Amino acid sequence: MIDPPRPEVKDAIMKCRSAGIRVIMVTGDNPMTAKAIADQVGISSKEAIAGKDLMLMTDYELELKLRSVNVFARINPEGKHRIVSLLRDKGEVVAVTGDGVNDAPALKKAHIGVAMGISGTDVSKEASDMILVDDNFSTIVNAIETGRGVFDNIKKFVKYLLSANIGEVLTIFFALVANLPLPLTALHILWINLVTDGLPAVALGLDPPQSGIMERKPRKATDKVLSKLALQRLVVYGTAMALLGVFMFSQYLSDGAEFVHAQTAVFTFLVLFQMSLVFSIRNTTEPFYKGMFSNKLLLLGVGSSVVLQLLVVYNPTMQGFFGTAPLSISDWATISWFLLVGLAVMELYKLVAYRKQED
Repeated sequence: MIDPPRPEVKDAIMKCRSAGIRVIMVTGDNPMTAKAIADQVGISSKEAIAGKDLMLMTDYELELKLRSVNVFARINPEGKHRIVSLLRDKGEVVAVTGDGVNDAPALKKAHIGVAMGISGTDVSKEASDMILVDDNFSTIVNAIETGRGVFDNIKKFVKYLLSANIGEVLTIFFALVANLPLPLTALHILWINLVTDGLPAVALGLDPPQSGIMERKPRKATDKVLSKLALQRLVVYGTAMALLGVFMFSQYLSDGAEFVHAQTAVFTFLVLFQMSLVFSIRNTTEPFYKGMFSNKLLLLGVGSSVVLQLLVVYNPTMQGFFGTAPLSISDWATISWFLLVGLAVMELYKLVAYRKQED
Protein backbone atom coordinates (compact mmCIF):
# COMPACT_ATOMS: atom_id res chain seq x y z
CA MET A 1 0.00 0.00 0.00
CA ILE A 2 1.33 3.46 -0.90
CA ASP A 3 0.08 7.03 -0.79
CA PRO A 4 2.65 8.83 -2.97
CA PRO A 5 3.16 12.62 -2.89
CA ARG A 6 1.77 14.64 -5.77
CA PRO A 7 4.20 14.87 -8.72
CA GLU A 8 4.34 18.69 -8.64
CA VAL A 9 5.43 18.82 -4.98
CA LYS A 10 9.09 18.04 -5.70
CA ASP A 11 9.40 20.97 -8.12
CA ALA A 12 7.63 23.22 -5.61
CA ILE A 13 10.10 22.20 -2.87
CA MET A 14 13.04 22.97 -5.19
CA LYS A 15 11.50 26.36 -5.94
CA CYS A 16 11.24 27.04 -2.21
CA ARG A 17 14.89 26.13 -1.68
CA SER A 18 16.07 28.50 -4.43
CA ALA A 19 13.88 31.23 -2.92
CA GLY A 20 15.44 30.81 0.52
CA ILE A 21 12.29 29.23 1.98
CA ARG A 22 12.79 26.30 4.33
CA VAL A 23 10.22 23.49 4.27
CA ILE A 24 9.70 21.39 7.41
CA MET A 25 7.49 18.31 7.45
CA VAL A 26 5.52 17.81 10.67
CA THR A 27 3.31 14.75 10.33
CA GLY A 28 1.45 12.10 12.25
CA ASP A 29 2.95 9.34 10.10
CA ASN A 30 5.54 6.80 11.19
CA PRO A 31 9.09 8.29 11.28
CA MET A 32 10.37 5.86 8.62
CA THR A 33 7.46 6.68 6.33
CA ALA A 34 7.91 10.40 6.89
CA LYS A 35 11.65 10.21 6.13
CA ALA A 36 11.02 8.21 2.96
CA ILE A 37 8.43 10.71 1.69
CA ALA A 38 10.74 13.64 2.58
CA ASP A 39 13.55 12.07 0.55
CA GLN A 40 11.21 11.61 -2.42
CA VAL A 41 10.12 15.26 -2.51
CA GLY A 42 13.54 16.75 -1.80
CA ILE A 43 13.21 17.75 1.87
CA SER A 44 16.71 17.11 3.23
CA SER A 45 16.97 16.12 6.86
CA LYS A 46 19.60 14.31 8.92
CA GLU A 47 16.90 12.34 10.72
CA ALA A 48 13.23 12.14 11.50
CA ILE A 49 12.42 13.00 15.11
CA ALA A 50 9.51 11.13 16.66
CA GLY A 51 6.99 12.80 18.93
CA LYS A 52 7.94 10.71 21.97
CA ASP A 53 11.55 11.88 21.65
CA LEU A 54 10.51 15.48 21.08
CA MET A 55 8.55 15.51 24.33
CA LEU A 56 11.70 14.53 26.26
CA MET A 57 13.74 17.41 24.80
CA THR A 58 14.22 20.77 26.46
CA ASP A 59 13.52 23.88 24.39
CA TYR A 60 17.25 24.40 24.00
CA GLU A 61 17.78 20.84 22.74
CA LEU A 62 14.86 21.12 20.33
CA GLU A 63 16.15 24.47 19.08
CA LEU A 64 19.50 22.84 18.26
CA LYS A 65 17.70 20.04 16.40
CA LEU A 66 15.64 22.56 14.44
CA ARG A 67 18.84 23.88 12.86
CA SER A 68 19.29 20.70 10.80
CA VAL A 69 16.22 18.49 11.18
CA ASN A 70 13.32 19.08 8.79
CA VAL A 71 11.19 15.98 9.43
CA PHE A 72 9.10 15.39 12.55
CA ALA A 73 6.81 12.35 12.86
CA ARG A 74 4.10 11.14 15.19
CA ILE A 75 3.78 14.68 16.51
CA ASN A 76 0.82 15.62 18.70
CA PRO A 77 -0.85 19.10 18.69
CA GLU A 78 1.29 20.29 21.60
CA GLY A 79 4.48 19.32 19.77
CA LYS A 80 3.42 21.11 16.58
CA HIS A 81 2.61 24.23 18.57
CA ARG A 82 5.99 24.03 20.31
CA ILE A 83 7.92 23.75 17.03
CA VAL A 84 6.15 26.78 15.59
CA SER A 85 6.71 28.78 18.79
CA LEU A 86 10.46 28.08 18.81
CA LEU A 87 10.80 29.01 15.13
CA ARG A 88 8.97 32.27 15.78
CA ASP A 89 11.18 33.00 18.79
CA LYS A 90 14.23 32.63 16.50
CA GLY A 91 12.84 35.42 14.32
CA GLU A 92 11.58 33.19 11.50
CA VAL A 93 8.42 34.04 9.57
CA VAL A 94 6.40 30.84 9.83
CA ALA A 95 3.58 29.55 7.63
CA VAL A 96 1.79 26.35 8.66
CA THR A 97 -0.48 24.16 6.56
CA GLY A 98 -2.88 21.62 7.99
CA ASP A 99 -6.30 20.04 7.67
CA GLY A 100 -7.16 18.41 11.00
CA VAL A 101 -8.41 19.47 14.40
CA ASN A 102 -4.99 18.64 15.86
CA ASP A 103 -3.39 21.18 13.49
CA ALA A 104 -5.45 24.09 14.84
CA PRO A 105 -3.04 25.23 17.63
CA ALA A 106 -0.09 25.39 15.21
CA LEU A 107 -2.19 27.09 12.52
CA LYS A 108 -3.25 29.72 15.04
CA LYS A 109 0.29 30.25 16.37
CA ALA A 110 1.89 30.68 12.92
CA HIS A 111 2.27 34.05 11.22
CA ILE A 112 0.16 32.62 8.38
CA GLY A 113 -2.05 29.59 8.90
CA VAL A 114 -3.15 27.86 5.68
CA ALA A 115 -5.98 25.33 5.94
CA MET A 116 -6.99 22.79 3.30
CA GLY A 117 -10.23 23.83 1.63
CA ILE A 118 -11.26 20.36 0.40
CA SER A 119 -10.07 17.96 3.11
CA GLY A 120 -9.79 20.49 5.94
CA THR A 121 -12.01 20.41 9.01
CA ASP A 122 -14.09 23.38 10.06
CA VAL A 123 -11.85 23.83 13.11
CA SER A 124 -8.68 24.08 11.01
CA LYS A 125 -10.36 26.56 8.65
CA GLU A 126 -11.50 28.76 11.52
CA ALA A 127 -8.01 28.78 13.03
CA SER A 128 -6.33 29.73 9.74
CA ASP A 129 -5.69 33.02 7.96
CA MET A 130 -6.06 31.50 4.49
CA ILE A 131 -7.88 28.53 2.96
CA LEU A 132 -6.30 26.61 0.09
CA VAL A 133 -9.17 25.76 -2.25
CA ASP A 134 -7.29 23.05 -4.19
CA ASP A 135 -5.31 21.47 -1.30
CA ASN A 136 -2.16 21.76 -3.43
CA PHE A 137 1.19 22.70 -1.88
CA SER A 138 2.47 24.15 -5.15
CA THR A 139 -0.34 26.71 -5.03
CA ILE A 140 1.22 28.14 -1.86
CA VAL A 141 4.57 28.49 -3.65
CA ASN A 142 2.86 30.19 -6.60
CA ALA A 143 1.17 32.57 -4.16
CA ILE A 144 4.57 33.47 -2.68
CA GLU A 145 5.85 34.27 -6.16
CA THR A 146 2.80 36.43 -6.85
CA GLY A 147 3.23 38.17 -3.51
CA ARG A 148 6.85 39.02 -4.25
CA GLY A 149 5.76 40.46 -7.59
CA VAL A 150 3.06 42.57 -5.94
CA PHE A 151 5.54 43.95 -3.39
CA ASP A 152 7.99 44.77 -6.19
CA ASN A 153 5.24 46.62 -8.06
CA ILE A 154 4.34 48.65 -4.98
CA LYS A 155 7.98 49.75 -4.75
CA LYS A 156 8.10 50.59 -8.47
CA PHE A 157 4.89 52.63 -8.22
CA VAL A 158 6.12 54.60 -5.21
CA LYS A 159 9.61 55.18 -6.65
CA TYR A 160 8.22 56.35 -9.98
CA LEU A 161 5.77 58.83 -8.49
CA LEU A 162 8.22 60.22 -5.93
CA SER A 163 11.12 60.64 -8.36
CA ALA A 164 8.83 62.36 -10.88
CA ASN A 165 7.43 64.72 -8.25
CA ILE A 166 10.92 65.46 -6.91
CA GLY A 167 11.93 66.40 -10.45
CA GLU A 168 9.00 68.79 -10.85
CA VAL A 169 9.67 70.52 -7.53
CA LEU A 170 13.39 70.83 -8.25
CA THR A 171 12.69 72.24 -11.72
CA ILE A 172 10.89 75.19 -10.16
CA PHE A 173 13.52 75.49 -7.41
CA PHE A 174 16.52 75.48 -9.76
CA ALA A 175 14.84 78.02 -12.05
CA LEU A 176 14.36 80.37 -9.11
CA VAL A 177 17.96 79.86 -7.97
CA ALA A 178 19.18 80.64 -11.51
CA ASN A 179 17.02 83.78 -11.53
CA LEU A 180 14.97 82.50 -14.48
CA PRO A 181 11.24 82.92 -15.05
CA LEU A 182 9.11 79.98 -14.02
CA PRO A 183 9.39 77.26 -16.69
CA LEU A 184 6.00 75.78 -15.73
CA THR A 185 2.63 77.16 -14.76
CA ALA A 186 0.41 75.58 -12.13
CA LEU A 187 -1.77 74.21 -14.92
CA HIS A 188 1.26 72.59 -16.56
CA ILE A 189 2.18 70.84 -13.31
CA LEU A 190 -1.38 69.60 -12.85
CA TRP A 191 -1.37 68.27 -16.41
CA ILE A 192 1.99 66.51 -15.95
CA ASN A 193 0.68 64.81 -12.83
CA LEU A 194 -2.51 63.82 -14.62
CA VAL A 195 -0.90 62.18 -17.65
CA THR A 196 2.01 60.58 -15.74
CA ASP A 197 0.17 59.52 -12.56
CA GLY A 198 -2.69 58.09 -14.61
CA LEU A 199 -2.38 55.08 -16.88
CA PRO A 200 1.45 54.75 -16.85
CA ALA A 201 1.65 54.66 -13.04
CA VAL A 202 -1.33 52.32 -12.70
CA ALA A 203 0.06 50.02 -15.40
CA LEU A 204 3.42 49.97 -13.60
CA GLY A 205 1.61 48.60 -10.57
CA LEU A 206 0.39 45.68 -12.71
CA ASP A 207 3.82 44.69 -14.02
CA PRO A 208 4.36 40.90 -14.35
CA PRO A 209 6.89 39.39 -11.92
CA GLN A 210 10.51 39.69 -13.04
CA SER A 211 12.41 36.60 -14.11
CA GLY A 212 14.41 35.13 -11.24
CA ILE A 213 12.11 36.57 -8.60
CA MET A 214 12.05 33.17 -6.84
CA GLU A 215 15.84 33.02 -6.75
CA ARG A 216 16.15 35.93 -4.34
CA LYS A 217 16.57 35.58 -0.63
CA PRO A 218 13.48 36.54 1.39
CA ARG A 219 13.42 40.14 2.51
CA LYS A 220 13.41 40.88 6.21
CA ALA A 221 10.07 41.63 7.83
CA THR A 222 11.53 44.92 9.07
CA ASP A 223 12.60 46.07 5.58
CA LYS A 224 11.00 49.32 4.45
CA VAL A 225 9.32 49.89 1.10
CA LEU A 226 12.04 52.40 0.23
CA SER A 227 15.62 51.56 1.20
CA LYS A 228 18.44 54.09 1.44
CA LEU A 229 19.57 53.02 -2.04
CA ALA A 230 16.08 53.60 -3.39
CA LEU A 231 15.89 57.07 -1.84
CA GLN A 232 19.26 57.97 -3.36
CA ARG A 233 17.96 56.78 -6.71
CA LEU A 234 14.88 59.01 -6.45
CA VAL A 235 17.01 62.06 -5.73
CA VAL A 236 19.44 61.32 -8.58
CA TYR A 237 16.68 60.76 -11.14
CA GLY A 238 14.65 63.76 -9.99
CA THR A 239 17.72 66.00 -9.97
CA ALA A 240 18.75 64.87 -13.46
CA MET A 241 15.27 65.63 -14.77
CA ALA A 242 15.23 69.10 -13.18
CA LEU A 243 18.75 70.12 -14.22
CA LEU A 244 18.21 69.07 -17.83
CA GLY A 245 14.86 70.84 -17.96
CA VAL A 246 16.16 74.10 -16.51
CA PHE A 247 19.28 74.01 -18.70
CA MET A 248 17.17 73.50 -21.82
CA PHE A 249 14.87 76.33 -20.74
CA SER A 250 17.80 78.73 -20.23
CA GLN A 251 19.24 77.78 -23.62
CA TYR A 252 15.97 78.58 -25.35
CA LEU A 253 15.75 81.95 -23.63
CA SER A 254 19.39 82.82 -24.34
CA ASP A 255 18.85 81.95 -28.03
CA GLY A 256 16.05 84.53 -28.19
CA ALA A 257 13.09 82.12 -28.27
CA GLU A 258 9.69 83.41 -27.19
CA PHE A 259 8.86 82.70 -23.57
CA VAL A 260 5.77 80.60 -24.43
CA HIS A 261 7.81 78.61 -26.93
CA ALA A 262 10.52 77.88 -24.33
CA GLN A 263 7.89 76.93 -21.75
CA THR A 264 6.22 74.52 -24.16
CA ALA A 265 9.52 72.81 -24.97
CA VAL A 266 10.35 72.29 -21.29
CA PHE A 267 6.78 71.27 -20.49
CA THR A 268 6.89 68.59 -23.20
CA PHE A 269 10.39 67.48 -22.19
CA LEU A 270 9.29 66.85 -18.60
CA VAL A 271 6.30 64.77 -19.72
CA LEU A 272 8.43 62.65 -22.06
CA PHE A 273 11.23 62.34 -19.50
CA GLN A 274 8.76 60.74 -17.11
CA MET A 275 7.70 58.35 -19.87
CA SER A 276 11.32 57.20 -20.16
CA LEU A 277 11.61 57.19 -16.37
CA VAL A 278 8.79 54.65 -16.08
CA PHE A 279 10.79 52.12 -18.13
CA SER A 280 14.10 52.79 -16.38
CA ILE A 281 12.63 52.44 -12.89
CA ARG A 282 11.08 49.03 -13.63
CA ASN A 283 14.42 47.28 -13.14
CA THR A 284 17.11 47.95 -10.58
CA THR A 285 20.02 46.17 -12.20
CA GLU A 286 18.84 45.44 -15.74
CA PRO A 287 18.69 47.86 -18.72
CA PHE A 288 15.43 49.69 -19.41
CA TYR A 289 14.67 47.70 -22.57
CA LYS A 290 14.76 44.32 -20.75
CA GLY A 291 11.17 43.05 -20.82
CA MET A 292 10.02 46.34 -22.31
CA PHE A 293 7.13 44.71 -24.16
CA SER A 294 6.03 42.35 -21.38
CA ASN A 295 3.50 44.84 -20.01
CA LYS A 296 1.10 45.77 -22.81
CA LEU A 297 -0.96 48.01 -20.51
CA LEU A 298 2.14 50.06 -19.70
CA LEU A 299 2.85 50.57 -23.41
CA LEU A 300 -0.76 51.64 -23.89
CA GLY A 301 -0.52 54.06 -20.95
CA VAL A 302 2.69 55.64 -22.19
CA GLY A 303 1.33 55.90 -25.74
CA SER A 304 -1.88 57.54 -24.46
CA SER A 305 0.09 60.08 -22.44
CA VAL A 306 2.24 61.00 -25.46
CA VAL A 307 -0.86 61.46 -27.65
CA LEU A 308 -2.49 63.67 -25.01
CA GLN A 309 0.66 65.79 -24.79
CA LEU A 310 0.69 66.19 -28.58
CA LEU A 311 -2.89 67.45 -28.42
CA VAL A 312 -1.87 70.05 -25.83
CA VAL A 313 0.96 71.21 -28.09
CA TYR A 314 -0.79 71.22 -31.47
CA ASN A 315 -4.54 71.50 -30.90
CA PRO A 316 -5.56 75.22 -31.10
CA THR A 317 -8.19 74.88 -28.38
CA MET A 318 -5.76 73.15 -26.03
CA GLN A 319 -3.06 75.68 -26.87
CA GLY A 320 -5.28 78.51 -25.74
CA PHE A 321 -6.21 76.70 -22.53
CA PHE A 322 -2.68 75.61 -21.54
CA GLY A 323 -0.77 78.57 -23.03
CA THR A 324 1.40 76.45 -25.34
CA ALA A 325 2.91 76.96 -28.78
CA PRO A 326 3.48 74.41 -31.58
CA LEU A 327 6.91 72.79 -31.67
CA SER A 328 9.02 72.46 -34.83
CA ILE A 329 11.15 69.53 -35.99
CA SER A 330 14.18 71.36 -34.59
CA ASP A 331 12.45 71.54 -31.19
CA TRP A 332 11.78 67.82 -31.25
CA ALA A 333 15.42 67.15 -32.10
CA THR A 334 16.49 69.23 -29.10
CA ILE A 335 13.99 67.50 -26.80
CA SER A 336 15.09 64.07 -28.08
CA TRP A 337 18.73 64.91 -27.40
CA PHE A 338 18.01 65.95 -23.82
CA LEU A 339 15.87 62.83 -23.33
CA LEU A 340 18.73 60.61 -24.47
CA VAL A 341 21.09 62.36 -22.05
CA GLY A 342 18.61 61.87 -19.22
CA LEU A 343 18.09 58.21 -20.05
CA ALA A 344 21.86 57.69 -20.22
CA VAL A 345 22.28 59.26 -16.77
CA MET A 346 19.63 56.96 -15.27
CA GLU A 347 21.04 53.82 -16.87
CA LEU A 348 24.65 54.67 -15.96
CA TYR A 349 23.61 55.32 -12.39
CA LYS A 350 22.03 51.85 -12.24
CA LEU A 351 25.17 50.30 -13.68
CA VAL A 352 27.56 52.04 -11.28
CA ALA A 353 25.55 52.25 -8.06
CA TYR A 354 23.66 49.00 -8.08
CA ARG A 355 25.57 46.31 -9.96
CA LYS A 356 23.80 43.20 -8.61
CA GLN A 357 22.15 44.83 -5.63
CA GLU A 358 18.42 45.30 -5.23
CA ASP A 359 16.68 48.30 -3.69
